[in-house]
Amino acid sequence: MSTHSFELPPAKEYAPYQPGPFRLAMDLHPLNLAEWIEVDEHLPAELAEKQRLLAERHHEVFAALPEAAAGAAETLALLVDHLPARFPQVYQLEGDRLHNRATAETWPLAGGRMHPLELAGRLVQEDLCLMGRDPASGLYRLTGACLCFPSRWRLAEKLGKPLDAIHGPVPGYAAALGAPMNRLFERLKSHKPVWRLNWSVVDDPALFQPIAPAGPDYATNVTAANAGDKLWLRLERQTLRRLAASNDILFTIRIYSRPLSVLAGQPERAAQLAAAIRGLNEEMRLYKSMRPIIGAALAWLDRTAAAGCG
Repeated sequence: MSTHSFELPPAKEYAPYQPGPFRLAMDLHPLNLAEWIEVDEHLPAELAEKQRLLAERHHEVFAALPEAAAGAAETLALLVDHLPARFPQVYQLEGDRLHNRATAETWPLAGGRMHPLELAGRLVQEDLCLMGRDPASGLYRLTGACLCFPSRWRLAEKLGKPLDAIHGPVPGYAAALGAPMNRLFERLKSHKPVWRLNWSVVDDPALFQPIAPAGPDYATNVTAANAGDKLWLRLERQTLRRLAASNDILFTIRIYSRPLSVLAGQPERAAQLAAAIRGLNEEMRLYKSMRPIIGAALAWLDRTAAAGCG
């Protein structure tokens, strides 16, 4: 099947930077289900990267426990309904076959050998994580994921674990968010999904980043002069929705990675990001592996912000 000539929309520009002292918070917003999945100009390249990772590093980017079966099938069914309706230029359903016109791929939906959660993950730019309620403990735990673009965590180390254990490395999580997150997962309604944003600054543009740099003071060649090209804004758009039939919770993660230089003509956003970085406490700077690059990043951002005021 050949591709057709049509333009995919540009990637959205999110700026979730908050000035002032950093505060760990869920910062959830109601999600309009029409905006559940985002499709943009990077769709062909990012889906090609997913195909490569699933071919070459399958055991690192896909895993599913047996109890994920119902939620995985429901996830695929939701996407097969949603994508052709929301993005008819890109996705077309013909019988039991789904066509992606942007990538010239056709996926059989019935009787295939591929796990439904893996197939679902190959359709969209988002990574997909399923959380199921453990009958014994009552806690939600990670039962399956197609996680091609992790932000410095390994799927194999988190599979089967509850929320508290998954977020254990996050400074202050247990005290600030442990109980609220567990309540959210317990009470989340299928008709009231939510979304949130995360951000970081990294020195690697790769979407697949399962491992953080070695040590808190790793070597870097980033300077105040080259930080615009050597540092990258890594944003996460996350959604949470309860699956009505299986009662699992589907967690989607969309990664946006772009060079810091995109802020060159946006002095206000450069100033906002600089203020947010200055507000990070030492624990969070270490957790985000930002300590060796913070000086260069702030110098570049300050210069960019000042240039806009001149």
